[in-house]
Amino acid sequence: MHVVMFADQHVESLGGAQVSMRLQRRFLERAGHTVTIVAPRMHRPAPTDAAYVDLPSIPVTLDREYALSWPGRRTDRLVDAALAGRAPVDVVHVQADFWGAFIGHRYAARQGLPVVHTMHNRVDVGIEATAPFPGLVMRVLNAWARRALRPALRGRDARHEPDGWAYLRRLARLSAAVTAPSAHFARRLEAHGAVPGDTVRGADDTARVDVVWNGIDDDILDAALAAGSAERRPGRPRFVWIGRMSPEKRLLPFLEAVAAAGIDAEVEVIGGGAQLRAARRLVERTRPVASIHFAGRMPYARTLARLAAADAVVQTSIGFETQGMTVFEAASLGTPAVVSDPDIAAELGGGVWSVADATVAALAETLRRAAADIAAGSPVAVDPTIGERFRQSSRTAAMVEVYARAVAPR
Repeated sequence: MHVVMFADQHVESLGGAQVSMRLQRRFLERAGHTVTIVAPRMHRPAPTDAAYVDLPSIPVTLDREYALSWPGRRTDRLVDAALAGRAPVDVVHVQADFWGAFIGHRYAARQGLPVVHTMHNRVDVGIEATAPFPGLVMRVLNAWARRALRPALRGRDARHEPDGWAYLRRLARLSAAVTAPSAHFARRLEAHGAVPGDTVRGADDTARVDVVWNGIDDDILDAALAAGSAERRPGRPRFVWIGRMSPEKRLLPFLEAVAAAGIDAEVEVIGGGAQLRAARRLVERTRPVASIHFAGRMPYARTLARLAAADAVVQTSIGFETQGMTVFEAASLGTPAVVSDPDIAAELGGGVWSVADATVAALAETLRRAAADIAAGSPVAVDPTIGERFRQSSRTAAMVEVYARAVAPR
């Protein structure tokens, strides 16, 4: 099969969805398929690759990490021209929530191709966490979707609903299949009617959202497991926080909780973003007992090595994550997690210190409990089956089954 993926951001930019798409591409190609990825051109140096179709774009963040490509006739012509000289396309895989989704669905409608749409984002929660007037933003976004997707909708969904679920429903109804990276997000999509509108149905003839976890690279996982030690390195409890430094990830409440907890621990913060300066100032002001090291961005393999060496990874966002890749990567390496989001804690099943609520005090209490358990040599036990179930090879096999079902009606 030739799979064309559409993304909101270039897959060489920072982000869990981008990491996942790079992995998906590699393992699909390993299985004998062809992959092309369409995304906005980056505004910093990035690897060139024949599989990438880089669209004209404008930067949308101060660090120029992320960009926007405008969906419209000019972009349509560029996409058509770029893909015309390649192998015939079998299925369009949209892994975008905004402009990339519009561009991908428009392309599929023009070519009469089935769409598999992976929903990566709780749009309502994300916008509420990052936009000053979320209600207005959602109304504008829904209006933009109606206008941009008009060639694809063909009168199928004319309602002018204003919320995030209406927005996701519109995208889902244009798709032959919808996938989600976690069971909790899949069930939430189904409950709000964001289900495929074309051909893929469950055994009871009801539209379903397929659960396909984002996976971890088999080779890198095997290397990390081989390099790891069965014995814990002596020393203070070691916590690691990994992610984009933006409000919805709740880095600043985490650092406040570290200071409030008074734990004697090593804390490593991996990643970058707009809140780095504020995070450094917070640490200088609170002077926590724990040592806090800002490690910056790291290559994927090195990040996994840091996860394997840690006693616990800390996940602090609530309601925003549709999977929470980092805690699954950690569990695959045998590292437990402090988890603020109850949905993610339930998905992991074991190996979790759950945070009671969204307050800094509750997170501080959980950090104290985790540090005490680690220091006593009795951390919570990780579910040993996650490592095999999370391998990208198994996730790719599951997604190929979804592709085949989407293509079959043709």
